[in-house]
Amino acid sequence: MFVGGFLLVAAAMTWATAFLMSPHGEAVGDGVEHVRQTVVTYIRGTAIGTLFLTAASAWLLFPSRRPTSTVRDRLLLGVIAILIVGSSLQLIWLFRL
Repeated sequence: MFVGGFLLVAAAMTWATAFLMSPHGEAVGDGVEHVRQTVVTYIRGTAIGTLFLTAASAWLLFPSRRPTSTVRDRLLLGVIAILIVGSSLQLIWLFRL
């Protein structure tokens, strides 16, 4: 369970970093268009990595034999859902570019 929690924290940090770097919007300064493709590539890789880290942490945090704690389980499922939805929306947004 420690490794699952560690992976979930890593996935949250990765997701937050990519989310804060995301070039959403049309406000682009002059002369920085060449950087956009690099940022898009980084965000795509980070979104895919976040999905894999989230899946691995969910698999480790919810084994078949463990004591049940409904509050803990709901909080973990909420965090996992936010990470998955956020990464999926970033991938959808990138494919629409």
